Amino acid sequence: MRPMRIGPCPIPSRTRRALFGVLLAGMLAPLCATAQPRQPVILIVGDSISAGYGLSAGQGWVALLEARLKQDKLPHRVVNASISGDTMAGGRARLPALLKEHRPAVVVIELGGNDALRGTPLSGTRDNLDQMVLASQAAGARVLILGNRLPPNYGPRYVRDFDALFADVTKARKAVLLPYLFEGFGEDNAMFQPDRIHPTAEAQVHMLDTVWPALKPLLAPSPR
Repeated sequence: MRPMRIGPCPIPSRTRRALFGVLLAGMLAPLCATAQPRQPVILIVGDSISAGYGLSAGQGWVALLEARLKQDKLPHRVVNASISGDTMAGGRARLPALLKEHRPAVVVIELGGNDALRGTPLSGTRDNLDQMVLASQAAGARVLILGNRLPPNYGPRYVRDFDALFADVTKARKAVLLPYLFEGFGEDNAMFQPDRIHPTAEAQVHMLDTVWPALKPLLAPSPR
């Protein structure tokens, strides 16, 4: 008796088409997923002023910014990497990991107040800000620097040099500077919490209205 020869089992054409469809869908799915446009990120690197110190959730100017973006139907999302008590050196140390993780389209730097409170030499503050701007730009982000003003009890020279460092870095690196985040209410005690440092919930709306005209142009797509 001859041994039986077992060959490949023929697959009906309808089954072959179904299997091909499943295989093709599996190959195309990852491609379709990666083809979706990525939501651009606005990265806020700040201290307690942007972290919402003393406020309820959703009251800070950064949270209000998220609502403004939705209201204006802009595709951006906000990553608030602000930490109470942070300094320019702290922001610089944290920034590389933040840039790698979030790949922001815009970086907003709101730091420096704690440097002044601690009497940090302003040469170091200037260098740290400069390096933050350079790192952000090297990662493809546009940069907005939010400045502040010191009261006169710091001494005229320190106050002058503090103001100048923000302007100098902005000019050298072609970033965008908002000179004074508390514009319009900085002298109004009623707009600050009892510590006279942190703005109240009411003041947050004014802060966003001050930031928005400087920030909005940076949200436009980059020309190709």
